[in-house]
Amino acid sequence: MNASAARASRMPTYYLSHGGGPWPYMTGAFRSNFDVMAAALSAVPSQLPCLPVALLVISGHWEAGAFTLSSAERPGMVYDFEGFPEYTYHALYPAPGAPQLAGQIQAMLNAAGWDAELDDRRGFDHGTFSVAAPMYPAAEVPVVQLALKRSLDAGEHFAIGRALAPLRDAGVLIIGSGESYHNLALWGRLGAAPSAAFDAWLRQTLLTRRGDARAGALLDWERAPAARTAHPRADHLMPLMVAAGAAYDDPATCIYSELFTGHISHASYRFGADLTPTGYDLLGR
Repeated sequence: MNASAARASRMPTYYLSHGGGPWPYMTGAFRSNFDVMAAALSAVPSQLPCLPVALLVISGHWEAGAFTLSSAERPGMVYDFEGFPEYTYHALYPAPGAPQLAGQIQAMLNAAGWDAELDDRRGFDHGTFSVAAPMYPAAEVPVVQLALKRSLDAGEHFAIGRALAPLRDAGVLIIGSGESYHNLALWGRLGAAPSAAFDAWLRQTLLTRRGDARAGALLDWERAPAARTAHPRADHLMPLMVAAGAAYDDPATCIYSELFTGHISHASYRFGADLTPTGYDLLGR
């Protein structure tokens, strides 16, 4: 395969804002808050060179002492949310796992000098099924989850992404699933100014920088405007570091942005070949 053909078949990577709790399974007024996000997620498969052999999802809702991979053949569900209707605690996303792939990724990380473990009991948390279900509602694509390391160190997570980059040429779609703004204590109108400030920095950093310049800015993210207000804990930002590390020098495109619930600047990004701006980037700053 020549270089141009290899680039054409290489999977992009994504950093996706995944929304609240079990929203893909809900109806009514609350569910309508996610209409734009749902449309943007549903469009992701059309942006890929082919059907992925698997999704590797780095979820902001799973932390462990070491980088850990889900390895169950038939993962269950983790209902890691509170205050939602009873029926949402019975929702199922029946995608298969990929234990062989999980073992291969563990070996890759070990070879790169990282401790990595397997967990054959971990099910899909809402950081995973809330993005996978709109993308692949038939649940036909196997899914492996990768836990964040509890240190939440940006450099470690970026480096892990670099180690995982070869998976892109093997048909694995790497998805960092978090939130571009995640401060539930400062929501609504109170969160409008800090979310806009951090969102503007994030967009400028991802869209106008590449390679070492982008990496340096991301690793120094705490100096960004309103950074620690937008992310009091870094759990929902660290999935970005993995996706950006795996992409490294690839250009970024904003595939989704809006004022979520009318106030919170919210966005998702694709790293890979240049993509024509989509109709789901409503802010377009």
